[in-house]
Amino acid sequence: MAKKTKRKLAHPKLPMQRMLNLRDEGRHFDLRTIFNELNERHFRGRLRGYTVTWGRRRKHRPKEYFVFGSIQEEDRVIRINPLLDQPFVPLWFLKYVLYHEMLHSVVPDETGPGGKRRVHTEEFNRRESLFPHYRRARRWEEENLARFLR
Repeated sequence: MAKKTKRKLAHPKLPMQRMLNLRDEGRHFDLRTIFNELNERHFRGRLRGYTVTWGRRRKHRPKEYFVFGSIQEEDRVIRINPLLDQPFVPLWFLKYVLYHEMLHSVVPDETGPGGKRRVHTEEFNRRESLFPHYRRARRWEEENLARFLR
């Protein structure tokens, strides 16, 4: 049986992607360098053609929840919330967030009861927990979430 892959047809330069001002260098962290390191260490260099960028700054911070990062697999774009580009954010936490988004590109989604799509499957959670600073990162996230909310 062929190995099931999550990768969708990629169009590296879709019109929307060309219109965005995509940048990987922040004031404190360079996402491209971190992506390349994680790609080699945890994915054997298999994630190719990805753009990794800081997202746009919002005028208003969210009140109830905070999205640290996202992946748009169709365009191969990973966005990291620009509020993470601050000196108080540990490098190991940013690596964890980027690793989490990268993991979405290799672990297939599942369809649950009622046709609901699940992206954080048992396999995803298992592989995520293998990240070297996983427990420490989850604890830091809980302890510092309020700093990102208003």
